[in-house]
Amino acid sequence: MLRRLFPLPLLSLAVTVVWLLLVNSTAPGQVLLGLALGWAIPLVTSPFWPGRTTIHSPLTLLRFLAVVAYDILTANIAVARLILTPGRPVRPAFVVMPLTLRTDLAISLLANTICLTPGTVSARLSPDQRELLIHALDVEDPQALVETIRRRYEAPLREVFEPC
Repeated sequence: MLRRLFPLPLLSLAVTVVWLLLVNSTAPGQVLLGLALGWAIPLVTSPFWPGRTTIHSPLTLLRFLAVVAYDILTANIAVARLILTPGRPVRPAFVVMPLTLRTDLAISLLANTICLTPGTVSARLSPDQRELLIHALDVEDPQALVETIRRRYEAPLREVFEPC
């Protein structure tokens, strides 16, 4: 019964928190509206979700989110420095990253995480979902970029969403 009323409890919580962050208020009316949205949106959209997502390592997920937040901040500074430093050479490059992730959710989160970090964007996923084409604004060593993404983003996502 409770599962029918709250089909995706983590999504309900996330929608509520995002709403409160967007309105930048914890006024009672905004909290109630956030709770209502957090209940209604997952309830209405649950038939469109392909299946249940299991988080195998919640602490790794929290560490991953902290790493992403840190990387977004430092990448903003690096891109600003690159833009504001006259005469500094820019070395843009497309890099192909072989993927070890296999689930659609984990691949999607990796691609979106790359796009959230200023200076990088995921450009294309191969039809067999084995390679991700990444464009980076300033690449000194393409293999180092792939290894950094693999270590900081792909490995934690695999630990969180894909059972060993």
